[in-house]
Amino acid sequence: MKVLIIGGSGFLGTELVRQATAAGWETSATYHSRPGSIPGAAWYPLDVRAPGRIDEVLATVAPRAVINATSGQSDWAVTADGSVRVAMAATRHGCRLVHVSSDAVFSGSRIRYDESCLPDPVTPYGAAKAAAETAVRLLAPAAAVARTSLIIGNGGSAHERMVHTLAANPHDGVLFTDDIRCPVHVEDLASALRELALSDRPGICHLAGADALSRHELGVLIARRDGLDATRLPAGRRADTRIPGALDIRLDSSATQRHLRTRLRGAREFLQVR
Repeated sequence: MKVLIIGGSGFLGTELVRQATAAGWETSATYHSRPGSIPGAAWYPLDVRAPGRIDEVLATVAPRAVINATSGQSDWAVTADGSVRVAMAATRHGCRLVHVSSDAVFSGSRIRYDESCLPDPVTPYGAAKAAAETAVRLLAPAAAVARTSLIIGNGGSAHERMVHTLAANPHDGVLFTDDIRCPVHVEDLASALRELALSDRPGICHLAGADALSRHELGVLIARRDGLDATRLPAGRRADTRIPGALDIRLDSSATQRHLRTRLRGAREFLQVR
């Protein structure tokens, strides 16, 4: 299997590169500022905002599949326009495309969301992700669009780092008790994305964990796993702040899970103290 991982130096991208090379795939990956350090992968600089550059990389690599794991947050030129360029280039080169999206495309107004639910974003990041989804489905109808949630894994995620920071200094922030998501382990997510790359399954997929947890509940589990004092973690309600965004978004991944060998564990399982 020859694969190109766009955004290969990021948190999710790094795990994708690790798994792909370990599986014996011919793996290429792109980076924006500096290449990753995993041996066995070929690295290519890429700014998805640059017209024509994606075609150059695809022509050089000639992959069977492209996994777009970039994360430009609310930067429309990266998250939305960049995804359009990737989808157009993948279609021109006849590549299987797996596009990684987010639960941020939803407002939280209905709480539980399955793959049939239409985006209704309430943040700039969610709007960029929703626009990218629409473009990918239009430009590459055979592509898989994989929505996911908070990505956790072995201490390397932003949320895990925040928990360590707050356990050391509770005055540096707060973990909300009313901001609920379905966290997924980065290893499970990467494995499921690789399965999608090997398949011909089109359309929307949900790849989130089985447990719905608040950010504070998730923080407590991380603290206990890492031997930190969970009682030091500050709790608060996001509804009492002016921070915009959805409060309660629970991705229902059951339909997608039925087609996967990879089991998407819940955070209570993958963060249990051993």
